[in-house]
Amino acid sequence: QVQLVESGGGLVQPGGSLRLSCVAFGFPFRLYPMNWYRQAPGKVRELVAGIIGTGDSTNYPDSVKGRFTISRDNAKNTVYLQMNSLKPEDTAVYYCNVAVGSNEYWGQGTQVTVSS
Repeated sequence: QVQLVESGGGLVQPGGSLRLSCVAFGFPFRLYPMNWYRQAPGKVRELVAGIIGTGDSTNYPDSVKGRFTISRDNAKNTVYLQMNSLKPEDTAVYYCNVAVGSNEYWGQGTQVTVSS
């Protein structure tokens, strides 16, 4: 059974940093690309980072490029999202995501609030 469990969200001041973690269960983690999405109130869910199984290639939208870094530790079945220089517009619920076969799986989400 595929399960994704996020942690690491919280309240941070503008310009601050947070690191999110997502532990995966129930599938051969190292073989699958992993993604981080976010959803702000009243907005559609958007992709903020993706990483392939080996960790050798990543992708980011322009809105977070240079500030966010996705990484993974395949020995720990964990994917991370390091977020630096946070802005109020980064406030959202952040979700870990994986597509396994024809199914897509999501974690429960972790709230990130950027405010002074």
